[in-house]
Amino acid sequence: MYEVFWGCLVGGILFGLVSLLFGDGLGDAFDGVLDGLGIDGFDIIHPMTLVSGVTLFGGAGILLTDYSDVGSLSIILLSAIVGILGAILLFFVYVRPMRNTDSSLGFSENDLVGRTAEVSIPIPAEGHGQVEVRFGSQLTYQIAESYDGKPIPTDTRVLVVAVEEGVLSVEVAEH
Repeated sequence: MYEVFWGCLVGGILFGLVSLLFGDGLGDAFDGVLDGLGIDGFDIIHPMTLVSGVTLFGGAGILLTDYSDVGSLSIILLSAIVGILGAILLFFVYVRPMRNTDSSLGFSENDLVGRTAEVSIPIPAEGHGQVEVRFGSQLTYQIAESYDGKPIPTDTRVLVVAVEEGVLSVEVAEH
């Protein structure tokens, strides 16, 4: 069992180092992995909380094996309790507050030129509609007009050709 504890500890530390190097992208990549299990609403089941619980389980198991005289079953149970409580604490102290923070979507209007978007409110031949532009995992909604004066229906993929006074000029994107 000692090898399992070490495997959990080392695996968790390696995951932490990889997460440090690759940032939130790694956590976001695994974020929806458990959604198919039908346990929606359990936000505590998050990659960071799961891995931290496994890491704490391994570390507690090693310490209890080396420095206590309790039996193997007791060590496993105590280590599991430490891992579960640590994961719950991490969720309520770090993960949940971070999910509730606003994320900044900093971009300039010039960054929109050349991007594809999707029409969310139809754009008439003469007038304005609305498009949604995706920046990574963020969406921004912008006022848009038809570049060539033709109406553009909802759900059409468009290309941002120009930006003038906060209004995007768009044309239908080629498939």
